[in-house]
Amino acid sequence: MTAGVAAALSLALAACGGGSGGGATTAPAAAPSATAAVQDALSKPAELTFWTWVTGIEKTVARFQAKYPNIKVNVVNAGQSADQYTKLQTAIKAGSGAPDVAQIEYFALPQFALSKQVVNLAEHGAAELKDKFAPAAWGQVAINGGVYGIPQDTGPMAMFYRKDIFEKLKIEPPKTWAEFIEAAKKIKADNPDNFITSIDPGDAGGVDSLIWQAGGTPFKTSGENQVSVTLATDPGVKQFVSTWGSLLSEKLVDPQPGWTDEWWKGMGSGKYAVWMTGAWAPNGIINSIPKTKGDWAVAPMPQHDAAKPINAENGGSSVAVIPQSKNIPAAVAFAQWLNSDPEAVKSLNEEAGLFPATKTLLEDPAFRDAPQEFFDGQKINQVLGDASTAVKADWQYLPFQVYANSIFKDTVGQAIDGGGDLAGALKTWQDRITAFGTEQGFTLSAG
Repeated sequence: MTAGVAAALSLALAACGGGSGGGATTAPAAAPSATAAVQDALSKPAELTFWTWVTGIEKTVARFQAKYPNIKVNVVNAGQSADQYTKLQTAIKAGSGAPDVAQIEYFALPQFALSKQVVNLAEHGAAELKDKFAPAAWGQVAINGGVYGIPQDTGPMAMFYRKDIFEKLKIEPPKTWAEFIEAAKKIKADNPDNFITSIDPGDAGGVDSLIWQAGGTPFKTSGENQVSVTLATDPGVKQFVSTWGSLLSEKLVDPQPGWTDEWWKGMGSGKYAVWMTGAWAPNGIINSIPKTKGDWAVAPMPQHDAAKPINAENGGSSVAVIPQSKNIPAAVAFAQWLNSDPEAVKSLNEEAGLFPATKTLLEDPAFRDAPQEFFDGQKINQVLGDASTAVKADWQYLPFQVYANSIFKDTVGQAIDGGGDLAGALKTWQDRITAFGTEQGFTLSAG
């Protein structure tokens, strides 16, 4: 059993245990005293432990401690994503060893919220922060009437492309997916060993984002345990299948695992002309393939319907507070400052490479209009900021998404890798998702 599956199993079991039916409940409106207690905590001695895997975030934390010297924050890298979630779940079950504050990705947050293993921050005045954040980011932490994290960063999708290749082949950045397919054919005709892009057979999040960007909403949760999964019938899923089924069957895209040495070599050599991903990508490109400086540009995602543009997120995290904390007001105050204070948000962007979730920075002319030297002076934050605004805010993740992601490679990934029946593989994924959810006590409907 993988760590991701183990975390998903224990989370889902915790969610469905006890007499409450396992659901997150709608919190009452925060009393003024809750907000006051959080603010008051900033002036009192406290020690917090913060689990995060973000490189460079220590610099932002140091700014907090300089401003609020009574609070000491210990930054701990407990592993990334599912590795951390497994350790976090173990500590929560043991009743000791959990941090006060933890980074939790948006796709995993519903599991922790449902099992009440993160604090409902609405009870501590966090709902007042809603208007500070991009709607799509806030939508990922506002779960079933509560607020279970503070948005830290986002990944609005964009098309990072090799402008040197596009210029050589006289290709304009495709505005529609139909144009994208035509561009892919030109690239393949020029060199049969090259592709317009790759798609990772093991990356459920990447496919989720492409379905989201097609307008899909195949996962929905309502009430305490009502879950619907419509991977077989959702119009956005069908749009994804139509487009990517063609790209895969014609071998215009490469089914290649991402983030490997081979993949980065392909990115650097021009084997892949496009990377469709979240707005956090520039740091990866700059640090991993520095010799391509000046070769890249950024454009909006191609659209299925140019008259009704839609965008999606790819990645992004929240900062949540763990109930085991002995300093919950201080932990809430830290999480709020870290992710909403203008000084902190600017530091997270410039020193940790996180793309902002706050309107304050997204709308700041100094941020939007800054030319990026690596991208040949392009003001890429204008494109990425607009991409954030265009994100369709109604996407939901499953309350056991960690498990669903863990079986993606063995279902949909098989079809991606082997050029098989994409629609059929998505139906298989749906069947396994719904079977698991039903076993854990959720009421599932499928279509």
